Amino acid sequence: MSFRKAFIFIFFGFILLVLGIVAIDFGVTMQANDRIFTSVNNIPSRPIGMVLGTSKYVGRTLNPFYTYRVSAAQELYKHGKINMMLLSGDNAHRSYNEPWTMKRDMLNAGITEDRIFLDYAGFRTLDSIIRAKKVFEVEKFTLITQAFHCERALFIASHYKIDAICLAVPSPKGMRGLKIRIREMFARVNAVLDIYILNKQPKFLGPKQSIPQDFLLPE
Repeated sequence: MSFRKAFIFIFFGFILLVLGIVAIDFGVTMQANDRIFTSVNNIPSRPIGMVLGTSKYVGRTLNPFYTYRVSAAQELYKHGKINMMLLSGDNAHRSYNEPWTMKRDMLNAGITEDRIFLDYAGFRTLDSIIRAKKVFEVEKFTLITQAFHCERALFIASHYKIDAICLAVPSPKGMRGLKIRIREMFARVNAVLDIYILNKQPKFLGPKQSIPQDFLLPE
């Protein structure tokens, strides 16, 4: 193969790759449009709110992704839009525990402990969504996270026949927001591969921890 032919082959291969990434990104966005809400007042009530975890601090600075998610979950609870919370995140080691950190902030906001359930094995979004159904036996809930994350989480939920909606909270702007958005495009490609090609499952499942039916009140 001549250099010219090799260049053309690589160039068009790159173009197809970019188009594929853009198509996946657009498809994931479009499938979630009617299930994303931006107002606590307008979102339908659901018995369960699931907060997708992230670190509380970046270095010594409060992480706005965390702050927005936790504050929004507290507002949903106070306005009677959810009855309890499933806090799902990474528990990598004793000094880093996303679910427990969120729980502590919920307790400080006056939410009683019996309304809080923890998923310590929500290492990835896919893990959190699947474990909600297979471990906690919850198939209808409200997600609380940033809009771009809502879209991917709802895409995963749909595949697993989970009836989920999402409250989209603000995202940081500027260069940081742009970097996160670019990274999200590749996360969506990974999600498609995990679901349709690799059939990825959560790192841990373990025994069922069913949420008491007393909390699953009708809307």
